[in-house]
Amino acid sequence: MTPTTAPRGAGEGDAGAVSTAPVLRLTGLGWAVGGATILADVTLDVLEGEFLAFIGPNGAGKTSLFNQISGLNPATSGRIELDGRDITGRPPHARARSGLGRTFQTSSLWPGMTVADHVRLAAQAALGGSYRIWRRARGYPEQVAHALERTGLAGRADAAASSLSHGEKRKLELAVLLVGEPRVMLLDEPMAGVSAEEVPALTELIRSLHRDEGRTILMVEHHMDVLLGLADRVAVMHHGTLLALDTPDAVMADPTVQQAYLGEAL
Repeated sequence: MTPTTAPRGAGEGDAGAVSTAPVLRLTGLGWAVGGATILADVTLDVLEGEFLAFIGPNGAGKTSLFNQISGLNPATSGRIELDGRDITGRPPHARARSGLGRTFQTSSLWPGMTVADHVRLAAQAALGGSYRIWRRARGYPEQVAHALERTGLAGRADAAASSLSHGEKRKLELAVLLVGEPRVMLLDEPMAGVSAEEVPALTELIRSLHRDEGRTILMVEHHMDVLLGLADRVAVMHHGTLLALDTPDAVMADPTVQQAYLGEAL
């Protein structure tokens, strides 16, 4: 299958339709380390308001691609554009300030810090102001309250992060992202480690951020039923390359994808 660029819903004119201009563009993106090619010639456009899912077995290059987009690993070839601006050589913090938000497979929270203080620190970093992790964060009450309410954590504002369930920790990571109003959200396996009982609520939160607020989301996830139910398009990674890019139904029915993953559960 030849990767496509037009997502489901583009140009329909309803409130949930995506824009026709890419908010994120990858052109010939590659990453090689010590002669080994990790990513090769990844080219795609992500439209504003689109939900783009990434699938593929372990080692296919999904997280490596997110690391390239967010700036954790420098690209060795190609170009990354956000809103038409070249950010290929910019460091992670500059990309974050430009509108890229990122979560990771493993939660990285301060166990003794309260839920609200995590969000306050994120607000200070995103909106300006000095902060110290060893001092109680202050200010930005409106932004903090909104992010906690939006993620269902308002009642846990004064709780220590260590007391949260895994699903609540994932929600806190989303609250930390939301307070900075990112243009593009990169979610790397947000369901990892989350109990089966908490998956539906977390899924619905992510769905609402996309469909109700029109947020642009790129997501890696191994819960295929969750991912296919959320995505406008699905990108299939295979040995560091983009094998296919199309609607969920088209991708899952594609013989090239089926052949590539014969014996490998998607």
